[in-house]
Formats: sequence, C-alpha cells, structure tokens
Amino acid sequence: MTTQAVVLKGGLVVDPAQGINGVADVRIENGRVAAVGAGLPLDGALCVEVPAGFVVCPGFIDMHVHFREPGQEHKETIATGAAAAVAGGFVAAACMPNTDPVNDHVGVTEEIGRRASEAGLARVYPIGAVSVGSQGERMTEIKALREAGCVGISDDGHPVASALLMRRALEYASMFGMPVINHCEEPSLAAGGVVHEGYRATTLGLRGQPGVTESIMVERDVSLSGLTGGPVHVAHMSAGESLRAVRSGKERSIRVTCEVTPHHFILTDEDLQYDTNFKMNPPLRAVADRDAMLEGLADGSIDAIATDHAPHHADEKAVEFDRAPFGIIGLETAVSLSLDRLVHRGVLSTTRLVELYAANPARILGVEGGTLAPGGAADITILAPETEVEVAADRFRSKARNTPFDGWRLRGAVAATIVDGRVVYANDTVPGAAALAWP
Repeated sequence: MTTQAVVLKGGLVVDPAQGINGVADVRIENGRVAAVGAGLPLDGALCVEVPAGFVVCPGFIDMHVHFREPGQEHKETIATGAAAAVAGGFVAAACMPNTDPVNDHVGVTEEIGRRASEAGLARVYPIGAVSVGSQGERMTEIKALREAGCVGISDDGHPVASALLMRRALEYASMFGMPVINHCEEPSLAAGGVVHEGYRATTLGLRGQPGVTESIMVERDVSLSGLTGGPVHVAHMSAGESLRAVRSGKERSIRVTCEVTPHHFILTDEDLQYDTNFKMNPPLRAVADRDAMLEGLADGSIDAIATDHAPHHADEKAVEFDRAPFGIIGLETAVSLSLDRLVHRGVLSTTRLVELYAANPARILGVEGGTLAPGGAADITILAPETEVEVAADRFRSKARNTPFDGWRLRGAVAATIVDGRVVYANDTVPGAAALAWP
C-alpha cells in the first residue's frame, strides 16, 4: 500500500456504477479511493499524469480461472497465476476448485488464501466445490467454506449432473449469499465429444457434441433457480440456445447470470485445426452460436466476460487431440482481444466493457470493487486502447503457453494494474505506461 497520497491526473475515467465517463482525476489515499473529479487539488499528493487517451477504470475481475495449486504446480501456481492476472489487467481472480486435493475443505481454502497473500499481487477469491471431491454425490460444508473465504461454489470441470444435488446446493448457498456456478454439460449427450458436432468435426475425424449438450442443463438450472430462489451462474456459455434459456429466466426475474469467454465470442468450429490449443470445453461452436454471444454481450443479456484460464504443461498438450486435456489460457490475452474485437469494431462501448469485466463480476460474486466510488479499495485497471500489441506466448507470466492466439496482432493493451493503491504491474511495452509506476 502506498502511504503517500497520489492523484492520477487527466485520464479518461470510466465507471458505469457511478455514471462517470469523462476526463477526470482520481485521488488515492491509504490504498483507498478518496475522490474522483475534474481538477482535483494535489494538497501534498504525488501527481501522476495519465497519458492522453488512457482509460482509468475500476479494476477488472476474472470470475473464472484455474490456478492449479495445490497439487498441479507444474501447470500453474497461485503466484504465477496472480502474476499473469495483473499483467492482463485483472486486480482479482476467482479460482475454481478442481485442484488436487479438490477445494472441498476449509484447509484447502485457507491455504489458497495464504499463497495469494504471499504472492502480494492480485486478489484471489476461492470458489469451493459443490460436492465432496467434485464427485457429484455428497454436498460440501458450504457454510464452513464461506467462512473460510469462498465466494461461490462450483464443481467446474464436472457438471452437477444430479438435479436434486443442484437444488440443494442452490438452497444452501443462497443462505450465505453465494452463487452456484455450473459447468453446464449433460454427460450422456457429451458422450466423449471433443469438438462441436458438425461438418468440421467430421472432416477432422473427431467426435463431436452438439450445443444442446450445454443448453439442456442451462434450462434445468434456470428452472431450479426459479424453484429455489438461489442465484445460479452459467459458466463459459457457448451455445445460442443457452442464451435463450438465460434470457427467458431473466424475463421471469429468476436469479440467473452468465459469462462468456473471448475464445467463444471470437472463434468458431470453422477455425478448428488439428492443434490441441483449439481444444476447450465447451468446444468452439458454430458461427450462429458465436454471433449469439456477440449479440448477448451487446444487449446486456450476458453479464460478464471471464477467461476460463486453464493452464497445462506443454507435454500434456503435445499428444493426439482426443487424449489432450481441455482448456486454454486467457488472462494475458483477454483484454486486448476484447478491445480489438468488441470495442474497436463497434460491438460494445468502453462503458459496457467495464461493466462486463468489473462492475458485474463484483456484484455476482459479492466482493469489493467494480467501482471507483470514494471509500472503496483503490483497485484500478488502466487501459491503452490505441496501443497495438502482438500476442507472444513465450513472454507470458503464466507458466503455460497453451493459446490459439499466439502471434495475433491486436489493437488495445493494458497499461497498468493497481491493487490497494499499489502499482503491481506497469506495461513497459506501452509508451507512457512507465510513468504510471510511481514509487
């Protein structure tokens, strides 16, 4: 935490929670936001001039990552994951429970918290398991997980196949203000499919799974949320029919929210190659599904963008497509992809992007942040929307390199990331960003 007061001068401040979108200053004192407004006096504070065109906004929160620790540190650790997060513009990340052992016990939750504190970079919010061992049978001690620091529950990586277990999870989690986050996949329909069912799957000789594999479970979860009143969150949504189910629930005031990943609003199954960096779950869908995701982002039906950051060791991915693990990394590419493909192409405004990355994730998870309102933590993301970058996986702070976007040139970069009033990342490849790294 910076002890001296700091005034960020002259940035384009975008804070949809306060209705702010204009050139203004942000004053930081003792790790908190003290004031936001035009022409703030220094009053002894350090003046940090924000370069023209840079956007100052509430810190971005990735509500879906896999940091692999404990048990799979060869893929990622909490420290390397947190480093990747701040390099990607994220002040916080919510980590899924499919570690080894599974985060189904307060001891695991507390260890994640300790490791995150030692790293001293991004805030790390643990997600606890719905069921013991994520086996889909016996529900975890949700109250104890909440008290240990979990902000939601999920068996992500495994769908909650039992409707009764899902009902009970929604009932209990709602008592403690926690969403149930489900990987929506009907297991019998997935049937070993590794890509989207369609022409491209056939030409590659790979087993496919249809979009209804996802949407049928989204329909079920929306209905169960309506029955119980418990909040349900649809993870990494990919199918157009799933979005229709979410919209239907929202129209009936059911407490359903959803997220989409950059790879699902950019790529389709037509982009598939026999390259395991294109293997993710849910798989890349049809063009119509991708277009539905873009429409949902634009019209407000989709609540958040999340990365589903899923690091794997290179040796694990360097096998036949059927045998490789699902997943790609995304923390260090998501914001540039979003600026390039959403903002600069007129799909979204910058204000809407900040809602998707900051305001809404904070609201869904019930955590601090999502706004620069005075009194709140000085968690800030600074963007350089016009800076061109090249994705270079070999320079990632993550341990992993499994991305289909390596070598892509994009318009839009993260300039700096501030947590608790402390600059935890300044991008030395962005002109002018070095000035943001105050002592």
